[in-house]
Amino acid sequence: MIDILKAALFGIVQGITEWLPISSTGHMILVNEFVALDVTPEFWKAFLVVIQFGSILAVVVLFWNKIFPFDFKKKPVIKKDIFTLWFKIAVACIPAVVIGMPFDDIFSGLFYNYVCVAVALIVFGVLFLAVENRNKKVKPRITDLQDITYQMAFIIGIWQLIAAIFPGTSRSGATIIGALLLGISRTAAAEFTFFLAIPVMFGASFLKLVKYGLAFSQTEWSLLLTGMVVAFLVSVAVIRFLMGYIKRHDFKIFGWYRIILGIVVLAYFIFLG
Repeated sequence: MIDILKAALFGIVQGITEWLPISSTGHMILVNEFVALDVTPEFWKAFLVVIQFGSILAVVVLFWNKIFPFDFKKKPVIKKDIFTLWFKIAVACIPAVVIGMPFDDIFSGLFYNYVCVAVALIVFGVLFLAVENRNKKVKPRITDLQDITYQMAFIIGIWQLIAAIFPGTSRSGATIIGALLLGISRTAAAEFTFFLAIPVMFGASFLKLVKYGLAFSQTEWSLLLTGMVVAFLVSVAVIRFLMGYIKRHDFKIFGWYRIILGIVVLAYFIFLG
């Protein structure tokens, strides 16, 4: 029962930090220091990735009308604009598929440590502040997802690759910064980031399952399902909050939060770790 409660806590952390640009990795490292699950290291790695299914499902449910390319109530049945959007998302996935996934274990071995995570938190926190300060005097050129070009999508994909290489960067944080630098509005940047997460996170979760196998014990299945369900419920609330928040505010608060969290991570492991 204690591990079930811990799995629920990790689901909460996953649901919040996956969509807010504040790094799920940095938070998971801190939470794991205090409430680690009593599981094998192999299952722990699988758990962290697989509970993302809950977060993915939240995006699918909330944005179904914007991502499902078929409409059986009208003619034509196929929504060409949504198909085009998915082609752009596929282009954005190329850097992660070609470089990120094949070398994931190498990148994790090199950079999955508290120093790299803390530095990434701070650096991208500063980037958020710098980009938002620049954007005060610049109106976004792109306010609609359909106006994002294939070239822009590929560049956003490179930013996503950076997040895959350096834990603590935050996938959503990196892609949003990349989109903002390209002149894309906050709302369009956030939506493209959410949709881009669907194939990326699904692919990562599927590969982790294949690598680990499906030979989970009953207890392990309980932990996975608890984490996924909680991550789904929290993700729904967080995505709704974020989409409402960025219509009236910028991302600066997340930049400052990242900087503070990075300092906390460094201080904790230097003085108490």
